[in-house]
Amino acid sequence: MKRLWAKYRQSRDEDHEEMCTTNAFVVAAVVEAEASSQTRRGGSRPGRASNEERFRKSRGKNMMEDYFVERPVFSEEEFQTRYRMNHNVFNRISNDLCRYDRYFVQKSDAAKKVRLLPQQKLTCSLRMFAYGAGADQCAEYCQMAKSTAIEALKRFTRGIVNLYSEKYLRAPTPADLRRLFTKAEIRGFPGMIGSIDCMHWQWKNCPTGWA
Repeated sequence: MKRLWAKYRQSRDEDHEEMCTTNAFVVAAVVEAEASSQTRRGGSRPGRASNEERFRKSRGKNMMEDYFVERPVFSEEEFQTRYRMNHNVFNRISNDLCRYDRYFVQKSDAAKKVRLLPQQKLTCSLRMFAYGAGADQCAEYCQMAKSTAIEALKRFTRGIVNLYSEKYLRAPTPADLRRLFTKAEIRGFPGMIGSIDCMHWQWKNCPTGWA
């Protein structure tokens, strides 16, 4: 029982740290996203090009099979590498955002065509953050127009700040610091918070040392 409880607490602490990291990363882009100009939606008008057929339903199904089904194509390790978080954190953020902003909930348009999945909108936003991808670069995999990707990004950043600022974007408490110091020491970086207190660590390939 003690081992199970310790494993549960470790998993909870890791999810908490991922939430802190993810939300701090998002805040770095909030000002830019909020300050950017509003996307002008032209709507139906003479001379406007017709919408591209993006096969969102079938492509969304492919994404679900890649990462979000019981036996996905890609492993949990690959998911964490590409999304910079584990499935638990992703699902928590997705559920919270869907409750906070109905924009992320999948709907049907006036022609009864199924719109984008929450996973498609979140994947687009996270890859723009994690890899610095442009909005149009996410179109092929997420099947989103550039204007839709920008709109999803703005709503994503706004939702993250409003939902998690109080808990995850605050200064660390003494208990937080003790937990982080302990984990850093186990990993070989005693006394380190962030990356500014590890100057004592010896790097055998340091250019100065080799010089």
